[in-house]
Formats: sequence, structure tokens, C-alpha cells
Amino acid sequence: MYACICAAVPEAELRSCVADGARTVEEVGDRCGAGTGCGTCVDRIECLLASTTSSSELPRLPLTA
Repeated sequence: MYACICAAVPEAELRSCVADGARTVEEVGDRCGAGTGCGTCVDRIECLLASTTSSSELPRLPLTA
């Protein structure tokens, strides 16, 4: 399934870009072109980035507020 139709980027390639270190929509666009066309996929990219980075940042959060 395509994550970005404009750049013909499959979801697997998008996940690979994030796994290889892309942390912003712009970095994803630089690596594979996703998110640089009409913008319809930007929400999908942001959700993937959030789900990927949020779990790795949890251990660094303070335990109390």
C-alpha cells in the first residue's frame, strides 16, 4: 500500500526512512520524497513519526511532575 501517492512511496519505504533516523516530515521528504507533493500524506507521516519516537522518549521523561 502506498503511504504517499504523489511520490509513489510504499508504507514499507516510509517506515524504513524513519527506522534509519528521519525524525521530521522534512527529513522523510528529503530521504524518499513522501510529503513533498500535495500534502495528503503528511498526517500519516506525522503519526508514524510520533508512534516511533514516543516510545523511545518515555524512559527519559521525569517520573514526577
